[in-house]
Amino acid sequence: MDITQTFYDSLATRYDRLFQDWRATTKEQAKILEKIFRDNGFDRSARVLDCACGIGTQAIGLASLGWQVTASDISDGELAEAKKRAEDNAVSIRFEHADFRALEEVFEDKFDIIIAMDNALPHMLTAADLEKAVGSILGRLRQGGILVASIRDYDSLLKEKPPYSPPYIHRTERGQRVSFQTWVWNDDNYRLTQYMIDDEETLTVSRFTCEYRATRREELTHLLRAAGCAEAEWKFPEETDFYQPIVIATKR
Repeated sequence: MDITQTFYDSLATRYDRLFQDWRATTKEQAKILEKIFRDNGFDRSARVLDCACGIGTQAIGLASLGWQVTASDISDGELAEAKKRAEDNAVSIRFEHADFRALEEVFEDKFDIIIAMDNALPHMLTAADLEKAVGSILGRLRQGGILVASIRDYDSLLKEKPPYSPPYIHRTERGQRVSFQTWVWNDDNYRLTQYMIDDEETLTVSRFTCEYRATRREELTHLLRAAGCAEAEWKFPEETDFYQPIVIATKR
């Protein structure tokens, strides 16, 4: 099992604690994505694949709005959590274990829309793996379909390579939850350690480690066009209200 699977398997049952209100976040992000889908000519008859679904933050929100959603992930721990949350939210989603570098091994059919949100693609630690992932994802996208993916603003982050991210502090009726990340850089790659401090009825501290490769927008745009996209348009938080830059790529 690689470091990405271990990271998300370990984090799965606590991932929602990174949010003030996870359920409210699913609704907010679903509305953002629905607007993008509709602005690009799709309605709820479109077939959507969330190829890095995690615990279902986007997939469950979209399914709750009536979109036809299939979801996959490399982490069995997160898939188990996502299935439970889909049941709790009374939505029907097909879940599959899949590496988005090899989606064709799991899915024979093609989709109108594929999403890969929350900085999923920069888990590809080499340029070759990122190229393979892009090819695999676009291979499951029908002609005229769109890929919607979000990544951190690495174009800005690479200028200074900060050693940590600002903390999130969520106050609750029982106290507070604090989460932050430290980053150790090695060229364009970095090791991320996620700290979670629960200071509510009792004090608990959790730590989870993963690795990323800082992916510049130009690199991802080039790969998308080389793999068969007619367009690759970037939208920024001030335009979408999503917390990361989003690329919208149309397969020709």
